[in-house]
Amino acid sequence: MTDAPNDVLAQLADKQAITEQIHRYCRSVDRLDVPLGHAVFHEDATADYGPTGYRGTGRGAIDWICEAHRGLLAHSHQVTNVNIVLDADRAGSEAYVTATLRMERAGALMHMEIWARYCDRWSRREGAWRIDHRDTVIDYDSIREVTPMHRHQWARRDREDPSYKALGA
Repeated sequence: MTDAPNDVLAQLADKQAITEQIHRYCRSVDRLDVPLGHAVFHEDATADYGPTGYRGTGRGAIDWICEAHRGLLAHSHQVTNVNIVLDADRAGSEAYVTATLRMERAGALMHMEIWARYCDRWSRREGAWRIDHRDTVIDYDSIREVTPMHRHQWARRDREDPSYKALGA
């Protein structure tokens, strides 16, 4: 027997809500928007970014990442392959992410790429899906010196970025 149409629609809505939270997380760290990032995690959430990374509260992870990113010139997090398994008001997800970062080291422009997966456990509380626990699994990374094509000045890592006008936030 198949799920009733209303059940299927509710499941799709839940999966979309979770996917949007994953996207908000990326936006929060790319725009250095700490309040937006905090809203992705439940207040009592935990996060583990591996043995060489952050381990602690979910909201503390946002603080740690945004502070580390302030020392960079630019960064962009791209999410693909979002898999979600629902279980009533709980869910699990795995999302593949590529983080591309620019920094200056000893006068050289460096380009770093990190390929990772966000393995999240979620719960819906008071109608909102938020992360209970995140394990960030880094599959591999690289760093190399690069020569920029242009000096890009329109993108911002704050609320002056054009995206805030477009999204009305």
